[in-house]
Amino acid sequence: MSANRIQHKVNHVALVVDCSGSMRPHEHQLVRVVDEFVAGLKAESDSLGHETRISLYSFDHRVENLVWDMDVKHLPSMRGLYRVNNGATALIEASLKSLDDLGHIWEEYGEHSFLQIVVTDGEENASGGDRRHDGDMAILGPWLDRIAAKMGGLPGHWTSAILVPNSLAKRTAQNYGFPAGNIAIWDADSQEGVEEAIGTVRAAATSFLRAREKGVRGTKNLFAVGQDISIDEVRANLEPIPANKYRLLKVDKEAEIRPFVDSHPGVTYERGACYYQLGARAQVQPNKEVIVVEKDTDRAYTGEAARSLLFGTGIQGTVSVKAGNNPKLEVYVQSRSVNRKLKPNTRLLIML
Repeated sequence: MSANRIQHKVNHVALVVDCSGSMRPHEHQLVRVVDEFVAGLKAESDSLGHETRISLYSFDHRVENLVWDMDVKHLPSMRGLYRVNNGATALIEASLKSLDDLGHIWEEYGEHSFLQIVVTDGEENASGGDRRHDGDMAILGPWLDRIAAKMGGLPGHWTSAILVPNSLAKRTAQNYGFPAGNIAIWDADSQEGVEEAIGTVRAAATSFLRAREKGVRGTKNLFAVGQDISIDEVRANLEPIPANKYRLLKVDKEAEIRPFVDSHPGVTYERGACYYQLGARAQVQPNKEVIVVEKDTDRAYTGEAARSLLFGTGIQGTVSVKAGNNPKLEVYVQSRSVNRKLKPNTRLLIML
């Protein structure tokens, strides 16, 4: 009997959101974009036939569970649940509690995976006690040991990721044990930054769910795109670009885009006609087109479905992404800049 049991895929997602006083300018917008994030999880889960369950946490110097392991199809709006307070930032405590809580889920039946995503605009200053005023950091030591041990001991089907406000916070998150490929920086000082942060999270969650179809249950490179798609998917969903409508130029050393293009015979720089190869992290605005290229044949594909194939269904805003490791495909992003710096050992695609 058991040999014929269907091993359905169950995804447990925990979104852990900072609600300390510094988040006040983003409170109402965050409710809306988190609702959009949940809608994206539902759409992607429906298309893949997965069961996806979500838990929501908020934290200042206290950690509060708002929703526990609920089917995304039934989750109400964050409106009325998420409120910004005037507290400090118990980042480590919130990260640990959500992981510990998820650890109570029974995994005997089904193929389970766990994804935790933490969003903060500040640095740890409250786990074990609010240290904004007394300056006592000694109490933090055991918490540092606890999170390092927890992160280091996570099973392979668990993924823990975090969005932080700057490069210093990124290094701190790495010291806590978050894998470098699972840390992204967001602009916590602007309204656009919230849109970008949740867009980035949504694209990452979409990539995570799709990778599950290929047998991947956990990742240390969550905020990368293109690693989870195949040539067959590209050919089925995107439109081929005629070979005489574009050229690919090799970039041997760092160069400014306009003089680089103009230095090649037969092409002249035109704003919007150039597409740089996605490598290190870049911000991709909603009006930027993307192209996917087969490495072996240099065949190029694009179309209205390109962004949703790469970043996820329904993502309208800017996303902060880097290229994933795909042995068969490369991703190219439209540039309208006249002075973009092209990186060595990449290529530039020019539409003719």
